[in-house]
This record gives sequence, structure tokens and C-alpha cells, in this order.
Amino acid sequence: MTSSTRQRLIDGAYETLRTQGVAGASARVIAATAGVNQGLIFYHFGTVDALLAEACQAATAQRVEHYRARLAEVGTMRELLALGRTLHAEERELGNVTVLAQLLAGAQANANLADAARSALKLWTTEIEHALARLVATSPLGEVVDCAGLAHAVSAGFIGLELYEAADPDGAEAGFAALEQLGVLIEVVDQLGPVARRALNAKLRRA
Repeated sequence: MTSSTRQRLIDGAYETLRTQGVAGASARVIAATAGVNQGLIFYHFGTVDALLAEACQAATAQRVEHYRARLAEVGTMRELLALGRTLHAEERELGNVTVLAQLLAGAQANANLADAARSALKLWTTEIEHALARLVATSPLGEVVDCAGLAHAVSAGFIGLELYEAADPDGAEAGFAALEQLGVLIEVVDQLGPVARRALNAKLRRA
């Protein structure tokens, strides 16, 4: 019963974020959504913030697991970006983009939610970093690219485009198209001959 109640609260908290936003995620609303007494929130989690943090962490871990095998299969940067497009569409359809937006909004003024957002995003950036490191391992860019930093940049870029799309769909589409052009450019670099690759490596190291 305890385990079941705890999961109902986690599911209720996530659904409340999705439908009511962080401003509406009170103990009363979450408990009503979960169909339990609101006192159980404090019994199981101590605070509403702790419940929201666990709900977001659990949901993110589930989505990362869903994509892990597909991330491991990508063979080019363009394939990685295409998977990002698929991920973007699926997450928006499921309402997960809305939840992420609410969590990030709450994080601006709430250190506990900021910690939760950072922890959830780290699950994504870790997987993206692994994919990037594998993709650039044999590329001229491999010697100069900071895969950890690039993983954060890619994550931030996709989050920004996901949130931007609600206000300016055409602008978001232009952003995705620009990223795809970047993927093509990286493929061109990878196909350079040995002399050109050495020259590029030397230039990048100097830069």
C-alpha cells in the first residue's frame, strides 16, 4: 500500500505540473489529483518541492531509458539531430515539454526546484555526451571538441527551441533547419583528405 500510495503521489504531482503548472502545484491539488489525503505528501516526501523533484526525476529517467538504445545506434551527427527532432515531437505530444517549462520557470525563484531541474537535465546531457563522444572520436573535431560542454549546449538549444515553438513555430523550424545544416557541415569535415584534415586540426588547435 505504501509503495502504491507513493507512486500515486508521484504520478499526481507530474500530472498537476502538466495541467496546472508549478503555480498550481499545491499539496491540496496534487493530493486531489492522486486521489489521496494531502497529509500523505508530507509523510512520504516531507515537502511539496521534494515530491515535485522526485516526480520530474522519475519521469525524466523513464524518458531517457526510452531513448537510450536509439541514441546508441546513431552513426552521424545528422542522425543524432534527426533523433532530436523525433524526441522533440514525441515529448511535446506527451506534454513533457510543458512540464519541463514549468519546472524551469519554478527554478528561477526556488533553489529546490533548480536542483531538481539540474538533476533531471543531467540525465539527458550524460546520454547526449556519450553519443557525441562516439560520433567525433574519429573526426578532426575530436581533438578540440569539449563533448561535455557541447552536450549542455545541445540540450539547452533543444530546450530553447521547444519553448520557443509555442510563440514562433516558424522561427523554431528555422532553428532546427540550421542545426541540420550544421550536421551536414560536420559530415563534410569528416570526409576531408589527410592533408586537409591535418591543416584543419592545426588551425583548430591554434584557435
